[in-house]
Amino acid sequence: QVQLVESGGGLVQPGGSLRLSCAASGSIFSINAMTWYRQAPGKERELVASITRGGTTTYADSVLGRFTISRDNAKNTVSLQMNRLKPDDTAVYYCNSVILPYGGSRYEGYWGQGTQVTVSS
Repeated sequence: QVQLVESGGGLVQPGGSLRLSCAASGSIFSINAMTWYRQAPGKERELVASITRGGTTTYADSVLGRFTISRDNAKNTVSLQMNRLKPDDTAVYYCNSVILPYGGSRYEGYWGQGTQVTVSS
């Protein structure tokens, strides 16, 4: 069984910073891409940033230059450093990891429970 647990959300003023973390645990053989998504009220879930096992990163245009994604392959964790936050960044942030479980035959996507980020003065 595989589990993803996010942490680090909260309330921050515009211009501030937050760091989100996501830890994958359980019967994991290998992890491919690790991705952060977000969903604001009334909007569809959108990709924020993604990182491959080899460290190649992808960012949404709206966060490029402000957010940085990183991962620790030894610890099965992915982090999202968010700087110069704006009210438009307010959303529930979700971690997704593409994982091959021990004994499994294919990679599958797993989701965390989400963590709320609110940017407001």
